[in-house]
Amino acid sequence: MGSAGHHQGLISARDAGLVACQRCGQVHPISAAFCDRCQGPLQSRDAQSLQKVWAWLIAGMIAYIPANIYPMLLTSTLIERSESTIIGGVVELFEYGSWGIALIVFVASVMIPVGKFIAIIYLAISVQRGSRDNQHGRHKAYEVVEFIGRWSMIDVFVVAILSALVQLETIATINPGIAAVSFALSVVFTMLSAQAFDPRLIWDTDRTQR
Repeated sequence: MGSAGHHQGLISARDAGLVACQRCGQVHPISAAFCDRCQGPLQSRDAQSLQKVWAWLIAGMIAYIPANIYPMLLTSTLIERSESTIIGGVVELFEYGSWGIALIVFVASVMIPVGKFIAIIYLAISVQRGSRDNQHGRHKAYEVVEFIGRWSMIDVFVVAILSALVQLETIATINPGIAAVSFALSVVFTMLSAQAFDPRLIWDTDRTQR
């Protein structure tokens, strides 16, 4: 009872008529338009947050389709030319016995992007519906999406490294395919979608449903 009463006694900065600068953390009255310290714009909530989230997310999902359909790697030798999609490359790595690399590529190219799509969709829909369920869990999910965003380009890095290292003069060449560009765009769009999400919206339902 004590903890519940303590929780209900808490008020947000917004309820107290305050807003914090997102750049330097300086607190101002909610009526202030710019920060006195760093002159950054002040905004208690991003009114277009969800619209930005959906726009960037849809763009990322669209870019992810050609990233899986078209070849990620183009390999040319004196006698043949082969193309490998993301999944095709994972299968080939498994067949060659490179299970560790195959697992890394699969996680970075399939599990992480799809997981981020699902997580962002879940967060956006739950906020739109004004859900109060599992708010701490949803905030943790947002933090995870933000954290793994920096590792999302690992597949593109692998392609770039292979392209740079496996250039055996006239014997063989490896070049990135169009899927590498599409995948990079998908990652960037998804990162922008996650950054556009205002996690404070998760907790606003406490304010509106008291």
